[in-house]
Amino acid sequence: MKLSKFKFNLPDELIALHPSKNRDESRMMVVNRKTGDIEHKTFKDILGYYGEKDVFIFNNTKVFPARLYGNKEKTGARIEVFLLRELNEDLRLWDVLVDPARKIRIGNKLYFGEDDSMVAEVIDNTTSRGRTLRFLFDGNHDEFKHALYALGETPLPKYIDRPVEPDDESRYQNIFATEEGAVVAPAAGLHFSRELMKRLEIKDCRFAFLTVHSGLGNFREIDVEDLTKHKMDSEQMVVNGEVVKTVNDGKDNNCQICAVGTSVMRAIETAVSTDGHLKEFEGWTNKFIFPPYDFSVATSMVTNFHLPLSTLLMMTAAFGGYDLIMDAYKTAIEEKYHFGAYGDAMLII
Repeated sequence: MKLSKFKFNLPDELIALHPSKNRDESRMMVVNRKTGDIEHKTFKDILGYYGEKDVFIFNNTKVFPARLYGNKEKTGARIEVFLLRELNEDLRLWDVLVDPARKIRIGNKLYFGEDDSMVAEVIDNTTSRGRTLRFLFDGNHDEFKHALYALGETPLPKYIDRPVEPDDESRYQNIFATEEGAVVAPAAGLHFSRELMKRLEIKDCRFAFLTVHSGLGNFREIDVEDLTKHKMDSEQMVVNGEVVKTVNDGKDNNCQICAVGTSVMRAIETAVSTDGHLKEFEGWTNKFIFPPYDFSVATSMVTNFHLPLSTLLMMTAAFGGYDLIMDAYKTAIEEKYHFGAYGDAMLII
């Protein structure tokens, strides 16, 4: 499978810059893998496709305010710092990306906040854009995290080309997000409102919540034509015993298992045993799924409309079938569906 097979022309105006007014009222394209039929619905119509004991698997990771703007010592140059992950709690070490990277060297100090209340020192180069920062802060860890996050803003993807707005803090977050650690929101879950979750519960659908701390690897450009040579960035994930029991019970009773989002699909395909059942897992995954691929757990999938050449599109095409999904994307452009994290949904059944 070649990278160029996932290229298509996406008009800029179809990239959603804002979410739908209500979470569950975005548009939803329903793609049937058996018949090849395509239906056009509203997201809350998902209720009509699931019933008693069907299982939805969600990613409960929580996005933190990862994008900060600071100033370099002496020159005052404005530097964007994107927090990736905390490396050492006691030493206040963070793995970050800096932009523009060429200006930032080991030993440089960066100042954050209107009164330069937060200072960080660059102590290591990790990649061309990556750095390790040591934040200098008097106070305990909780006070430090509170101060650091107060300086940050919601890390909207770069393709959402507008300033961050107050609503983004809640809307670029799933309503069931509890486990802090992501810098990318699992976008498929953004369509689920409290009311819709309640109505699914009334239908006796079952919910399972695993954790994948989604990272920027989702947006990293692939620089090889042969997809077998691409290496995914690793993401931390947890599949606990409760998830395993809920999903395996559903599977054993021939119920539908719906993976809500590509991060969930990646996690369950990482944590699946040879007999097609989930097993507990805590660690890292760098699994890269692209066509052709035999899926073991999910019978259906909710996902958004993804950008050209993205690993997210490749996984969607692997699940739905390459030809059918690329036809569906052509239809989506004709019908002016919205793409990206704040865009419309696709249900593959």
